[in-house]
Amino acid sequence: MQPTPTSDKALSRGLLDVLIRAGLIAVLVMFCFQIFHPFLNLMLWSLIMAITLYPLHLKLRGMLSNSEGRTATLIVVVAIAILMVPIYLLGASLADSVEQALTTVKSGAFHIRPPAESVASWPLVGKPLHAFWLQASTDLSGVAQKFTPQIRELTLTLLGKLAGLGMGLLVFIVALIIAGIFMAYGEGGSRSAVEIASRLSGPDKGSQITELCTATIRAVAQGVVGIAFIQMLLIGVAFVLKGIPGAGLLALAVLLLGIMQLPATLITIPVIAFVFTTEGASTATIVFSIYVFIAGLADNVLKPLLLGRGVNVPMPVVLIGALGGMVTNGVIGLFIGPVVLAVGYQLFWQWVRDQPGNGGAGAEKRT
Repeated sequence: MQPTPTSDKALSRGLLDVLIRAGLIAVLVMFCFQIFHPFLNLMLWSLIMAITLYPLHLKLRGMLSNSEGRTATLIVVVAIAILMVPIYLLGASLADSVEQALTTVKSGAFHIRPPAESVASWPLVGKPLHAFWLQASTDLSGVAQKFTPQIRELTLTLLGKLAGLGMGLLVFIVALIIAGIFMAYGEGGSRSAVEIASRLSGPDKGSQITELCTATIRAVAQGVVGIAFIQMLLIGVAFVLKGIPGAGLLALAVLLLGIMQLPATLITIPVIAFVFTTEGASTATIVFSIYVFIAGLADNVLKPLLLGRGVNVPMPVVLIGALGGMVTNGVIGLFIGPVVLAVGYQLFWQWVRDQPGNGGAGAEKRT
């Protein structure tokens, strides 16, 4: 039976209508993404914190007459108060370090010791390094003037990094407030998440996908970011009480190393050596050294306890997420990256194991 011209025309008109509708939807999606894109990291960070803190919200809700708003407000206020402690320590330490450096430079008390003659015998870099070191020990101002452009560029870079860090902390506080709003509407948000997952993956898998994402977010946030933050507090307070120069910056370095899954001993061992070199062996230095060394190893005990409660995520995934997030989105990306990549990793393997004909969960058990 040959198709009639009328049917061909109707088919063409229907196809044209579909293409026009698809084009309009694509344009609408593009415009919506452009409008929402500046707030993407903020909303992701807020959602991650809300999911992580929601079990605590449920426990406290019964103590506050089942008031969702009061419970969320209490958690946000306490979290901001706790967050202000390391921020204050970091700011005070940075200000003291800059003031001490300026005082030392103005007084002329800063001197560089001459290099040993054996430095010149080092292969490849020995002679130029010895010459530069000797010039710096005899004419430091001349060396500083010689490298003024590089010093200025390095200073501007450091100031830019500090400004980015301050902006990241401000975004973190705003995200924490938004997370409180999310927690206040947690039950409705949970139902919406299940509905969205069911629409994307089918009604039989919606709840399972939602639970998987929730467990992964909580596991990574508690087992990676949480442990790094605890280590920063334990070590940073000891540095401040001991009067270590740049204690706030060193504590921040401990936090970053913890998120990138690097040992905090990279910071604690040099600090311990510095304390013994400057103050000698005494009861105070020995107690400080033992405490700081143990605090630097605390992640080995805390990580199995916290990370093991949720979903086991390989450490290379966390490391790649932290480094990639930091490169693409700065300080905030350092926190968001491991969580987002871990969720994507779990969803990918869930999709791989849930092959048609393998029985879904049974396939996962067989693997």
